[in-house]
Amino acid sequence: MSAPQSPVDWSETPGPHAVRPRRTGAWDVLRAVVCAFGLFSLGYWGYLAWPFPLPALFFIVGAPLFAAVVWFFFRSPRSPVETDIVGKTIVEVALVVAAGAAWVSIGHPVVGLVFIVVAAVSGVVQFRREAR
Repeated sequence: MSAPQSPVDWSETPGPHAVRPRRTGAWDVLRAVVCAFGLFSLGYWGYLAWPFPLPALFFIVGAPLFAAVVWFFFRSPRSPVETDIVGKTIVEVALVVAAGAAWVSIGHPVVGLVFIVVAAVSGVVQFRREAR
């Protein structure tokens, strides 16, 4: 007597760790640009707002690094700290306002305001996509 066979062909079934390709759309690109510009904004603020060499270098490197670490721990899709939607919103708003305020403090309020508006729109779209 032969053993029963499954109707599924297991050779074509992907394993449990198979990676599905993720589609990258225009909103994902805008989101990446907003994040990169936010980090650039904090570094540029450190360059212009502080005297060179010691305090400036600390803020040129430290401000974007601190923002990136906070974003990774509390806002990133792969963050090690489980955060609800309210916590993610608070972290993102704080980082966006910090980058916008950096532009205002160095004398470019229009750049700061435009950045905050674009970041807010991309943030709302991202949160709506995550809430699905």
